[in-house]
Amino acid sequence: MFGVVTIDQGSEVRVAGQEVTFAHVGTLASIEAFDAVQPSLFMIRCKGQQRFRVIKTTKQSNGLWIADVELIDKDPFTEIPNELLATADALRKTMAAILEQTSPEEDLAIFEPYKFNDCTWVANRWAELLPLPPEQKQHLMSMDNPRVRLDLVTEVLQELGVIDS
Repeated sequence: MFGVVTIDQGSEVRVAGQEVTFAHVGTLASIEAFDAVQPSLFMIRCKGQQRFRVIKTTKQSNGLWIADVELIDKDPFTEIPNELLATADALRKTMAAILEQTSPEEDLAIFEPYKFNDCTWVANRWAELLPLPPEQKQHLMSMDNPRVRLDLVTEVLQELGVIDS
């Protein structure tokens, strides 16, 4: 497992004199698939496991950042209310369209079990699929309330014309 965080300022490539700052909430990830395409070039598929809060960061002399973190409890199951069912239905249709266009050799990387009745699962899948700026995705991921997260995703989908207002 390793942690993934959004870079708020700076670059993951070391630049002399450039300060790097990170978001305070990230995701633990595990490697699901690994392929050495050529020497020093790897294709990996990772799966997000659990959110964490960054407590303290330290930059090592080789440029590697390490952090002390605390795990954030997984969101509780939150039934999707009737007024947000269109958001879940649009996700179901979008995933079906993606699967229809995906060849068997391709790996979709949206893992089962599908939970179209859970605010957390639906909001998080939309956050993965929508072309949102990193700051907006980070804001969604940092939210503690899955219902509010789904409300915000629903607003974005309405603005994009994916679902009716």
